[in-house]
Amino acid sequence: MLLSTRNSGRCRCSNRRYAAHVDRTTGRLSNADQLWERVAPLLPLAPARRRRYPGRLRVPDRAALAGVMFVLRTGVAWRDVPAETVGCSGVTAWRRLRDWTEAGVWPRLHAALLAELRRADLLDLERCAVDGSHVRALKGGITSAPHRSTAPVPVQAPPDSRPVWNPARVTLTGGNRHDVTQLLPLLDAVPPIRGLRGRPRRKPRHLYADRGYDFDKYRRLLWKRGIKPMIARRGVARGSGLGKVRWVVERAFAWLHQFKRLRIRFERRAGLHQGLLELACSLICLRRLRTSR
Repeated sequence: MLLSTRNSGRCRCSNRRYAAHVDRTTGRLSNADQLWERVAPLLPLAPARRRRYPGRLRVPDRAALAGVMFVLRTGVAWRDVPAETVGCSGVTAWRRLRDWTEAGVWPRLHAALLAELRRADLLDLERCAVDGSHVRALKGGITSAPHRSTAPVPVQAPPDSRPVWNPARVTLTGGNRHDVTQLLPLLDAVPPIRGLRGRPRRKPRHLYADRGYDFDKYRRLLWKRGIKPMIARRGVARGSGLGKVRWVVERAFAWLHQFKRLRIRFERRAGLHQGLLELACSLICLRRLRTSR
């Protein structure tokens, strides 16, 4: 994956609050430091300051990332971010989140962490499970549809297989979309996962889904893509055994909802909520990397 270069001087911060913290017992960096090491090379370059009337100094990117993480975990409004504790105001953190989302930082971060998981033999795309989840959208979206103000937002998240499952991709659509209509776009959105020698993987061999995806049309389309559909049949008594595999996608949604900002969509811009979802998936993958070592 191509990474954007950055000025080495921008990665340094004179404030001791952002110095790297190493655990004395394990010798590992903290979660914030490990996240910053992976995010820093992906961030776009800061705009050059004017030589005359330069204005106030730019808030460090790490402080802005701390503000975004604070909102993601606690779910507070952007205006309620404690600048004294975090290091930047909520408005600054929101603007930096907007710029980084437009620059495509979060999909690249997620793809890089998936490659690390595959390199560490913690990721295998032999089997995948897919499902949708709905959350309330209090402020709706930038659209003329009157019902979008209270429409739920389905989130498609296929976790990978292996002993531990990790979210491979998450997408955001309107509340009036059927889950099965987003199946193929979701598979197309999975990034090429590197980490091992050979061609990057982009599709699984087996795809598990519930009865909401039981359509012969999509079964044929999956077979054409070289994916074996393992979809529960409607009208058939329960007990097929597919639930032993599909339960992990519900756990993935539970992990996502641990981030309180994702339980209800407060962002009017869909892109910002999508960026927070991708950041949460990256944090889940990073937590898996940290606990496996």
